[in-house]
Amino acid sequence: MKKLPLSKYLQTVRYAAANYLARESIYPFYASFKVTHICSLKCDFCNVWKEKTPDLSTKDACRVIDNIAQSSIIVLSLEGGDPLVRKDLGEILKHASQKPFYLFFTTNGHLLDKRPMTEYGKYIDYLHISIDEGHGNLAFFDRLPEFQSYGPEICIQIVVTKDTLSALEAKVKRVYEMNARTVVMPACHLDNTDDYYPDPEKFRDEIIRLKKKYPNTITTPRGFLDNINKEHGCSTSSVIIDSDGGLFYPCRTVGEHLYNFTQGSFMEFLKTSEAQTARRAMSDCARNCGWYQYFATDVFASPRSLYSSLSPYLLK
Repeated sequence: MKKLPLSKYLQTVRYAAANYLARESIYPFYASFKVTHICSLKCDFCNVWKEKTPDLSTKDACRVIDNIAQSSIIVLSLEGGDPLVRKDLGEILKHASQKPFYLFFTTNGHLLDKRPMTEYGKYIDYLHISIDEGHGNLAFFDRLPEFQSYGPEICIQIVVTKDTLSALEAKVKRVYEMNARTVVMPACHLDNTDDYYPDPEKFRDEIIRLKKKYPNTITTPRGFLDNINKEHGCSTSSVIIDSDGGLFYPCRTVGEHLYNFTQGSFMEFLKTSEAQTARRAMSDCARNCGWYQYFATDVFASPRSLYSSLSPYLLK
């Protein structure tokens, strides 16, 4: 894990304190930027590939990243679709790597052989590769040593459906044997998709069991497992940015594009009455969709959840 400037850590503490005093997550700490909707796959549980939102130019994508760098966000994940379809990805990664946040990168892996991953790896802090039945790439578990040679920390992202929960242990075991890490998340039920969401209580119990059996392997925080079994457990301490720079607010599930990262200050938007109204709507939402990003971000406020998420990296 690279070191960020001390000022960034101090700034994060101040924003966390402001959230605590306000009793709402005004300032987010995690963002995913979907640099494209284009994907080589059409996963049944995903609706991103169905959308036609255009991609930004290289210049505007970097403008979004600059805006993020001037905000409370300390972790940025570049996602898609599959971001590996962008031919200018190297420029975007290099630009993002120079900013004061940790850079995650998520791919389904089907284009890894066609891209200069060792070069890209110089700019990425954590490389997330989705491997599961839904992504049609279970054979990739045999390539974990190769993926680890790219340079950045590797984390295998496993999406679990109600039909594949019983097959999870075999995947976690493979990751454990390679001394790697995995983040396990349920297939939340998105609009215009069939419902593959596993029973949240059964999911919680299985992850806790596997965390004990394969120590320091699963990074899915305990707070997430608890939150998806609450009446309301999501938070605006995490945001998703669309491929055109638009911000889904308060969330990707029920939110709208209330702001665009290519225009003006994100931090100023968060102070507006429009943003406050959107956050209130999130707190009143009864959908309880289980979207990992929104239900796991208590990791930034809960010491127990923070340890649960980071211990696989610290203790391995």
